[in-house]
Formats: sequence, structure tokens, C-alpha cells
Amino acid sequence: MRAFGDFTNEQMRYDSAEIAILPVPYDGTSTWIKGADRGPDAILDASYNLEFYDIETATEVYKRGIATLEPVTEASSPEAMADEVERRMETILHDGKFPVLIGGEHSVSIGAFRAMARRYPNLSILQLDAHSDMRDEYEGSACNHACVMARAKELTPNITQVGIRSTAREELHNIDTKRTFYAHRIAEDDEWQERVSTQLGDEVYITIDLDVFDPAYLPSTGTPEPGGLTYREVMGLLKRIVREHRVVGIDIVELCPTPMAKASDFLAAKLIYQFLSELYAAKPPKG
Repeated sequence: MRAFGDFTNEQMRYDSAEIAILPVPYDGTSTWIKGADRGPDAILDASYNLEFYDIETATEVYKRGIATLEPVTEASSPEAMADEVERRMETILHDGKFPVLIGGEHSVSIGAFRAMARRYPNLSILQLDAHSDMRDEYEGSACNHACVMARAKELTPNITQVGIRSTAREELHNIDTKRTFYAHRIAEDDEWQERVSTQLGDEVYITIDLDVFDPAYLPSTGTPEPGGLTYREVMGLLKRIVREHRVVGIDIVELCPTPMAKASDFLAAKLIYQFLSELYAAKPPKG
């Protein structure tokens, strides 16, 4: 597996880098189109073709150091994979790096949630997704991709869901509609980003299932849903959250790459880099 970005060895060294990319190429519980395990490689491959000067912030965030770690390879069960992700994330946090987890299907986020909630007792989790993912269990596992936000809810009540447009009846008891921003209502609400921000606490972890985007923008995902968000809507929200909260980590999951839609891979890589550019634009360098 290659590294994120076409940087010098010095800029990719873990000991000096401020940012750590953790690939988790896992696709053990997805239930329609398989291939999310190839997502991390596709994102890393596309990242080589980015321009590393960010126009909107007039910065080059890669100079902070972006290290790509060895991928999580545990795949014997979703539970074992979640345990290994938790352990790896705890190491990243202990070492003072900003964690960027790239999946893989959405179940890879469960271990990250655990590590984050242990580190930050008042953690808020912001989910951008087409699906509510609030089943208590699915196909015999509580760590299925369809249960990821139910596991998050066990760790913190401070969950806000954005872009949702697909829910099963058996999830309804877990969903707080006051903290859910459905895609069809976002389209009619000019103040939705402000209202999302006001629900979040000081410390925020962001989990982005790429099917939050309308398939016209990103078709390469295992369960595409019409009526999704645009790239500008997603980035607009992320910019606001970065300005108004302390973002402590992020994951980007559910890219299911196909050779016929390479733009999806590039969008995911650009999203990561532009988010990091916004995050670090106002931060003084360490040391």
C-alpha cells in the first residue's frame, strides 16, 4: 500500500508528522456491492495527483507532515477488526498525531469511536451519511456496518446525523429526530449548517460515509442513494465545524472504487486534503 501524497520522506516520517493516515481495508459485512476494502488504496493512489497548494487557505498543509501508517489487516471478524482499530487509534492519540482513518466499510469506525470516547469524555460525533446506521445488530453482528451509529450512541449521547435519506423501521427507536438533518430538509433550509454546529460540543469527531454525496458527485460506493449533498455543501459544513469546534479526528469510509469512475477516488482524496488544509490553516506549527 502506498502513502498519501507525493511528498518527501522527511514530510512522511511518523515521528515528526502532525497528521497520521490509518488505512483500514476491510469489507467483511457490506451487504450489496463489495469492494470497499479497495477504497484506501484508491484514495492513496489518487492523492498522488493532487496539487498540494490549497487555494482557499493559501497553505501547504503537507509541510506539517502527513505520515501513512501500515494498514489494519485484522479481518477474522468485525469485532476483532474493531478491537485492532481501537488499539491503533489509541497509539496515534498517545503520540499526539491528528488521526485520519480511511476505510473500508463503515464498521471500521467503531474502534475509532471507542478510542476517541475514552480520550474525550464529552465527545460529540458528527456523522455525514446517506444511511442512519442505527440497527442494534444486523446479520448476527453488533459490529456490522449497519450498526455503526448504534455503537456510537452507546459511547456518547452527543451524536448529530447529516444527509440521512435511508432508514429501516427497526432503527427508528435509536434515532433522535431533533439531531438528524435529513437530506430533503437540508435542501429547504438555508440555516442548517448553523443548526448542526450549535448541537455539537467543544470536541468533535467526524465520520464521513462517502454515500452522503449525491451519486452524481460520487457514484463509487456500495449503496448509493439519490438526493444527496454536493461537495460544496459538505465542505461548507466542515469549514464551519473547524472554525467553531475542536475537531479531534476524522474518518472517510465506503469508497467502492471502479475503473470507470476514477473521479470518485479523486474526490475522496481531495476531501481529505482540503479538510486538513482548513483544519491547520489557523494552527501554529508545533515547536
